[in-house]
Amino acid sequence: MEDQRILELIKKPSTRLEGFNLLVETYQERLYWHIRKMVLNHDDADDVLQNTFIKVWKALENFRGDSKIYTWIYRIATNESLSHIQKSKRTYSSDPNFETALSTKIQDDPYFDGDAAQLKLWTAIEQLPEKQMTVFKLKYFEEMKYDDMSELLGTSVGALKASYHHAVNKVKDVLLKQLNY
Repeated sequence: MEDQRILELIKKPSTRLEGFNLLVETYQERLYWHIRKMVLNHDDADDVLQNTFIKVWKALENFRGDSKIYTWIYRIATNESLSHIQKSKRTYSSDPNFETALSTKIQDDPYFDGDAAQLKLWTAIEQLPEKQMTVFKLKYFEEMKYDDMSELLGTSVGALKASYHHAVNKVKDVLLKQLNY
């Protein structure tokens, strides 16, 4: 019902702002947590969320309604998160102590409340290639179905399953290496 109301409002130029405000109010928290799981840091998540809503606003009049509003916004948020991660990885990957730098970045976030095991897991996940990291986070943390992931990422279900399998093995290898096995 809420989506229908938002669509009605954004289709009319005179009520587009009202529709956008309702859209932000409806989806802001869910998107924040999706983005936060992708970028890890609270301040980065806020920045990515803001960039997401800027892009949504700019593209709002072109939204055709072929998909659900949330799916459309979720895709934009995911792409913005991935762009942010790429920039961040370029910064950290030039550091010879890449793993330590990542771990420090996660620990320095005043909103990170995980224990040592969670820190090791997040550090291992952040070392994955971009596509594997995205698939791992969507499947592991958000329990997203492969069909939904396929629609969101524009990739076949088979490729997503393979990416997840490789990601799980890489995370396991990094964790075992940290435990000296």
